[in-house]
This record gives sequence, C-alpha cells and structure tokens, in this order.
Amino acid sequence: MNAPVLVLKDSLKRESGTKVHHGNIQASKAVADIIRTTLGPRSMLKMLLDAGGGIVVTNDGNAILRELDVAHPAAKSMIELSRTQDEEVGDGTTSVIVLAGEMLHVAEAFIEKSYHPTVICRAYNKALEDAIAILDKIAMSVDVNDRATVLGLVKSCIGTKFTSQFGDLIADLAIDATTTVGVDLGQGLREVDIKKYIKVEKVPGGQLEDSKVLKGVMFNKDVVAPGKMKRKIVNPRIILLDCPLEYKKGENQTNAELVREEDWEVLLKLEEEYIENICVQILKFKPDLVITEKGLSDLACHYFSKAGVSAIRRLRKTDNNRIAKACGAVIVNRPDELQESDVGTGAGLFEVKKIGDDFFAFVVDCKEPKACTVLLRGPSKDLLNEVERNLQDAMSVSRNIIKNPKLVPGGGATELTVSATLKQKSATIEGIEKWPYEAAAIAFEAIPRTLAQNCGVNVIRTMTALQGKHANGENAWTGIDGNTGAIADMKESKIWDAYNVKAQTFKTAIEAACMLLRIDDIVSGIKKKQAPGAGPSKPTIETEGDADNEQILPD
Repeated sequence: MNAPVLVLKDSLKRESGTKVHHGNIQASKAVADIIRTTLGPRSMLKMLLDAGGGIVVTNDGNAILRELDVAHPAAKSMIELSRTQDEEVGDGTTSVIVLAGEMLHVAEAFIEKSYHPTVICRAYNKALEDAIAILDKIAMSVDVNDRATVLGLVKSCIGTKFTSQFGDLIADLAIDATTTVGVDLGQGLREVDIKKYIKVEKVPGGQLEDSKVLKGVMFNKDVVAPGKMKRKIVNPRIILLDCPLEYKKGENQTNAELVREEDWEVLLKLEEEYIENICVQILKFKPDLVITEKGLSDLACHYFSKAGVSAIRRLRKTDNNRIAKACGAVIVNRPDELQESDVGTGAGLFEVKKIGDDFFAFVVDCKEPKACTVLLRGPSKDLLNEVERNLQDAMSVSRNIIKNPKLVPGGGATELTVSATLKQKSATIEGIEKWPYEAAAIAFEAIPRTLAQNCGVNVIRTMTALQGKHANGENAWTGIDGNTGAIADMKESKIWDAYNVKAQTFKTAIEAACMLLRIDDIVSGIKKKQAPGAGPSKPTIETEGDADNEQILPD
C-alpha cells in the first residue's frame, strides 16, 4: 500500500542553497548601489518623498535608507546596518553599506565555485582581526584640548555633507556644544550625552550664519501673564517644579451635597487657601522665576505677579531637565519640600524674545552649564532639517574624539593601507582560506574606488597609482583628495577620520557580510491571500505516486 505523503502547500514557501546566496548578494548590492554616489565631498544628493508627502533632500546614508521601503529580507538587514552605525558612532553610515556590499560581491565567485560559506566567514573574520590591528598601528593620538586639531577632524568628517560649503560654522557649533555638556567620569574619561542635554532648536528665518550655541537653554514658551510679569530678569533665582499649582481634583469621583449656602463659600475658601498656602511656601525662597511642568491656576498667577515673580507653565519634562542642568536647580515634586539648595542661581539672564511668530524663553549666560541649546536659523525648513542632520553627525564625531582621542587617515588611505597589508599577509596563509582572505583585502578598495568615481577622475589610473604607492608601504597616509580627485598626503591635506568610526565600520560591514553569507534558507510563513468567503485551506494529502511527479520542495 502506498504510504500517504503530507505536502504543505501555500503556507510555507522555501528557497534554499546557492539560489538564496545569489539573491541575498544581489539585494545587498542593490542597496549599496543606491547610496554609493553619496560617498565623499563631491557626492550627489538624493531627493526623497517621505510617507507624509514631504520632501527630504540629503546625502546622509542613514537618512536615505530610512525612507526606503524594501521587501527583501537581506536588503532590510543591510538598511539596519546603517542605523546601527548611526546610533553607535553617528558617522560612516554610507561607507558601512558600500563595504558590506563589496564584501558580499567578492564572496559571490567563491559561492559559485562551491566554497562553503563558513570557510569564507572564517577568512573574513581573520581579515577583520588583522585590519583592526593595522588600524591600531597607523592611528595617531590627538590632544582633545587642542581645538584646531579637533576642528580639522570634525571638518573633514562633515566635509562630505551639504553644509561643508558654510566653512567652519557647523564644526564650531558641534565642538562648542559637546565640550559644554561633557562630564568627567574620572581616570581621564569623559561622557557626552548628546540626546539628553543638547537640544537643537530650528527657527526658520534669518541667515545660517546667525546660528549659535547658547550658554544655557531656550524653549518655546512665554510667561503666563505677559502684561504683569517681567520678561527680562538678570541673575534670576529659578525654582523648578514637577507639580500642579492649582487645586487638586480627587483621584476618584466624589459627590458632595451641601445643605447650606455658606458651606459652598467655605469650600471655595478652602480651595483658595490651599493655593495661597502653596504660593507662600514657594515665595518664601524669594524666587524670580517659577517653572512648572504641570498647570498653574489664575489665582496662583495672581499671587506670583503680585510678588513680582515670573512664571511659566506646562513645560516639557526634557526641557525642565535641561534647565536644571544649566542653572544648577533641582526639580522639586512638592512645594513643602523646597530647600534653599534647590533654587537655581547659576543663570545670568532670563529673557523672553519674539523670533518670527513665536515667543521663546531664554535662560542664558549660565556659569557652568551642563546642558545647552543649539539655535539654528535658516531660510527654509528643508535646509534646516538637513543642517540639523549634519550637525548631529558633527556632534557624534566630536563626541567620539572626546571618548577615544585617536585619528586615522581619511580619503580612502586607511582602506588602501589595510588592503595592501592584507594582500601581503595572504601569501603566508595556508589552505583554502587564502583566497577569500585575499578577496576581503581587495574588497577594502571599494571605498577609495567609489571616492574616485564620485570625483569624476579616471578611476583605473588613480587606483593603480594609489595601489603602487601603498604596495611598497612608503606612506600609509596617501589617499584621494575628495574635492579634486588628486592623490595627496592626508596629513598635509588635513583629511582625517575618527578611529572609532573606522573600526566600527569595518566590524559592522564584515560581520554583516558573514551573517548574510551563512543564510542558506529563506522560509516564508506568509500565507497567500484567499478569495473572500473561502474557508481555511487544508494541507492536501497525496499518495507517494502523486508525489513522485512533483518536487516537494523546490531546489
């Protein structure tokens, strides 16, 4: 008797083997080709239509890939790479995709020759270890306090961005902001929390040159009663609250039945007394400015304006934390727990100004601010968004240097040095791993090659000349000047990269390439859409005779 064979149809779709590797590599190359032209200072911009129908013009790798909507799982994981790179070090988002795409491209030949993916991955990991060792060797330490050097580094890192045409402006803003909020952890370590303590405030109008880093914070609020309260206070005493300055409503619903009319007045008086009591407790400390995250009633507003105190209500928690860091105040939850030490006296000036149509409150001229606001001005929203993206990158680079003050040459020089050294080293490797190892060495040349392509110079001549210079190891700092396409010494041209960024790029790219190479099956559990009203499809049972005529699983 023929035994029944269970064939699952429609619910599981499976591809396997070389076909999957080929598909993954093609998808990854497609993603790399999209942003290949955005590498380097002479790069192209991309215009994207985002989900909301708005337009984004940028050449930031991560910003472009973020807007892509792809179906292929390998392409999705490539896009994830640039996000990881952006969160980790904030720069090199394009390089990491180009490098990973190239690593997979050179592996394709070995897959076709039936090399096992684990052999290729072993060789790649060996190449990665050696590449990081070479980075350590050619890296040069830098003094964080030497502003000119750090400025040169940040400038060369954002030289590939749109705002490089505005000279030192963005680099200066980034360095000022990150040095302001840097916190010493001891043992020579510094921590810079960009997300928490640096706020970028974009105000359309004015010129880009009007942008500045404030020695303090600004936020989009006005005082509660503009006519009665002061809008400018020198050396203010600031109290920050996290509680409502209005009558508390009960947690659960309560009904009060009042029999006599006088009781209603007593009730109202109690409410007034409660608010007056809170205001008295606060005014005891003689503040000039009271800021609360919650509501502030008209009565409380009256008491404050009578005492000559300015008040601001419903401020965001994040803004409140920044004010606390800037002026040295402590955010208090209950007015009766206020102490003198909670009052912030570090600010030199509180002022409300009108910029464009909105009122902005400034708490500036702080003595030792540990939080700051970067005020960006510019002609249009699109431009401001791009400047903000570039500024984020610049601040990340500046933070990387503060955390790990080491430089490596830019302009493709690092990759060429790594490539030349790995090629020489591949001669000493025995066995089958030698060829993938050498291929990984060649893959590193993708970065300088792409730079040369984007400059519009003769790629073959430039690459041959560079490979010749690096092959005899005369100068590890020889690379491509991205503006002219000429071969130059990166030390003299002051084209540098942060060590953190380069190391992270290499690690992410090679590890991702290894991961994608080791995928040999894509099993999709998504069911095909059925016609409306059709019942759930049952697995069809076929006899062995039927199964012979049909492959159960496609190759």
